Amino acid sequence: MSNTSSTSIGSVSGTATRTIEFGRTHVVRPRGKHQATIVWLHGLGDKGSSWSQLLETLPLPNIKWICPTAPTRPVKLFGGFPCTAWFDVADFSEDAPDDLEGLDASAAHVANLLSTEPADIKLGVGGFSMGAATALYSAMCLVSGNYGNGNLYPVNLSAIVGLSGWLPCSRTLRNRMEGSHEAARRAASLPIFLCHGLGDDVVAYEHGKRSAQTLSSAGFRNLTFRTYNGLGHYTIPEETDEVCNWLTANLGLDGSQPY
Repeated sequence: MSNTSSTSIGSVSGTATRTIEFGRTHVVRPRGKHQATIVWLHGLGDKGSSWSQLLETLPLPNIKWICPTAPTRPVKLFGGFPCTAWFDVADFSEDAPDDLEGLDASAAHVANLLSTEPADIKLGVGGFSMGAATALYSAMCLVSGNYGNGNLYPVNLSAIVGLSGWLPCSRTLRNRMEGSHEAARRAASLPIFLCHGLGDDVVAYEHGKRSAQTLSSAGFRNLTFRTYNGLGHYTIPEETDEVCNWLTANLGLDGSQPY
């Protein structure tokens, strides 16, 4: 099943709204009792179908997977050449400027996809590379209670998974959480599972590790960071097996064991 959609974004003050066209969304239906729905976000230049084909092979019959495709936009990293991207990026470093508008639009698109799920279904966001960065930005919006533009974040998330990614807007994380007991409570309780390969030559391992450390020091206490020797910028069965075990345990899926 697939479809296309768009998301409109504007500031909380009601200024101009711009519509961003997202690509095709692919849905993998649960083979068993539906207990959780996870939006899974692809990496830069990829599309939703690439991951839906992998996700439908995983031994997670109680999860519905929603795999959207990012908008096609000019990307500074490629000299302005257009490709599918959840937000604009100049380079994969903590010093790179953050495309807050693009991040907000993609986080809002993810929230829209989850907003129509039944009330008893647990919700999560995961992704690879830039998709993992967008998942972590969604976690930041959940914890602070709003997007970067001030609009309220509308859904409750029970799991975040990031493979070979990084934390965007890391410099503003503490500011968005500061002085809010509710934000601290949400951060402490949100389960996050991050994986990174030591051989990653696209998003450096140290960048991923620092992102995990930044989240931990900001109060995200339920965070697991896994390191894989020799793993480059791709996924392997050992990694997906751990993701399956972690999701089963943290979402309380049928057949779960303590993780």
